[in-house]
Amino acid sequence: MSALTTSADGFLLRGEPFRIVSGAMHYFRIHPDQWADRLRKARLMGLNSVETYVPWNLHQPDPAGPLVLDGFLDLPRYLSLARAEGLHVLLRPGPFICAEWDDGGLPAWLIADPDIRLRSGDPRFTDAFDRYLDELLPPLLPYMAAAGGPVIAVQVENEYGAYGDDTAYLKHLESAFRSRGVEELLFTCDQADPEHLAAGGLPGVLATATFGSKVDRNLAELRRHQPEGPLMCTEFWIGWFDHWGGPHHVRAAADAAADLDRLLSAGASVNIYMFHGGTNFGFTNGANHKHAYQPTVTSYDYDAALSECGDPGPKYHAFREVIARHLPVPDEPAPALSRKLPPTAVELDHRAPLLSHTKALAEPVRTSDPATMNILGLDTGYALYRSTFDTAGDGLLHFAGGVGDRAQVFVDGAPVGVLERERHDETLPVRVPHPGATLEVLVENMGGVNYGPRIGAPKGLLGPVTFDGRPLHGWDCHPLPLDDLSGLPFAPAEATTAAEPAFHQGTFEVDVPADSFLALPGWTKGQAWINGFHLGRYWNRGPQHTLYVPAPILRPGTNELILLELHATTDTRARLTDTADLGPESD
Repeated sequence: MSALTTSADGFLLRGEPFRIVSGAMHYFRIHPDQWADRLRKARLMGLNSVETYVPWNLHQPDPAGPLVLDGFLDLPRYLSLARAEGLHVLLRPGPFICAEWDDGGLPAWLIADPDIRLRSGDPRFTDAFDRYLDELLPPLLPYMAAAGGPVIAVQVENEYGAYGDDTAYLKHLESAFRSRGVEELLFTCDQADPEHLAAGGLPGVLATATFGSKVDRNLAELRRHQPEGPLMCTEFWIGWFDHWGGPHHVRAAADAAADLDRLLSAGASVNIYMFHGGTNFGFTNGANHKHAYQPTVTSYDYDAALSECGDPGPKYHAFREVIARHLPVPDEPAPALSRKLPPTAVELDHRAPLLSHTKALAEPVRTSDPATMNILGLDTGYALYRSTFDTAGDGLLHFAGGVGDRAQVFVDGAPVGVLERERHDETLPVRVPHPGATLEVLVENMGGVNYGPRIGAPKGLLGPVTFDGRPLHGWDCHPLPLDDLSGLPFAPAEATTAAEPAFHQGTFEVDVPADSFLALPGWTKGQAWINGFHLGRYWNRGPQHTLYVPAPILRPGTNELILLELHATTDTRARLTDTADLGPESD
């Protein structure tokens, strides 16, 4: 059986009293060449465990294809490195992970079914997850505690009490893990609210809580719900995530450390969320949608103990002091800051306009009315929709159902406006210069909602399009995942003031690779790649103004930078800096 068990008032590890002092660190948000460094820094802060979610959508992007377990997703290697560092692991495989991650980790092919009842006993959902576990668990079982591995506990669902109350569904998940060889301690995790704990709990499974403050009150609520057994805060929120257009959230180190001390003084176990946040590389960021749609930024720094680039911050040192009051901390120096690349300018002197080169990226799909990205089989990225007007003149362009999530509209190649889901935009006044004029709509998926009932909301153009009430039929729909830019015909850039979407390319020299940050003053909005690695989204709306560049993606000698700039730019240069700029801070 599992090495970790529970007693009336705490955990036992191989029969001895044990306190879990863990930190959240998602392997899929960290370059694999940096996993060992981050795990070592976790141990040096005094942690005895690390916690990670497992993103179903990345591991199984195609239900008919093989499970992805390499590169950023080589979970067995990550677990092996944790074991080598002497760390235990708390594994949180979903099916839903939230995590400010695209669609909460649920696969696009699954949520594309508009009738499926997500996170429920709907056989379409449970059968799909069962098939996933059939593939995922066999390569992980050697890393379970029962086999001498580092994984001491596995979570059942994730904050389910905030979503539903289907106990039969939770029992199905418990059985799904047990029947496939998971002997380790199972636990649930919910906000410390009586209704959430009741709805998300499962008899015989340890209940844990999530909170960031009011320690005594929240632990008391957890104890009322569960009169015996260990007290554990599975997500002790020490910072927060950011949305585009909002502030950069921070929390004072002294405040967070004082609450960590209260937790440990109460005898509770803890998982610090986040110990190291990492980055939403590529198109992986999620979004919230309560009253309005709010996409999450590329950085997942989270104001964590270890910064986005792996440097120990004020919380690291404050937490190390707190932990040392309660448990032994390694008698080794705290880690130093990592080396950074010297400031470097990059001249982007080649260019390839997007609208005129879409066929180099994707063949169009011909439809009568515009198809959503889901119908086009496009999980992330952009879609370009092209049609023609039958009539000329001034009129109102109407997009039934709005857009998902941000649309740039062009008439005969000239920009005429932007529509955004977060503003609930559906109409745009335009002037059509002549019959047969071309309408182009470039729609950006800004990230799938990761929490609440709007997970799986469709992307792209969401319904028919009319001009002054007359339907526009006959559309070429180009799916643009932007996962291969090799076909772009870059040419030397000429001076232009055109506000059209375009790819910009340049090179820079590196002597010795080191971490860096890409700054783009004068640029507006788009995506960035270095040596083919997709850093993620930039936007001058902020708060984030630099993108993290991990040292392992750089190489000695010549390196390539490509930007997709969606609007006009006042500069042809980018800058690699030695300092992150995540925006104005807000407590």
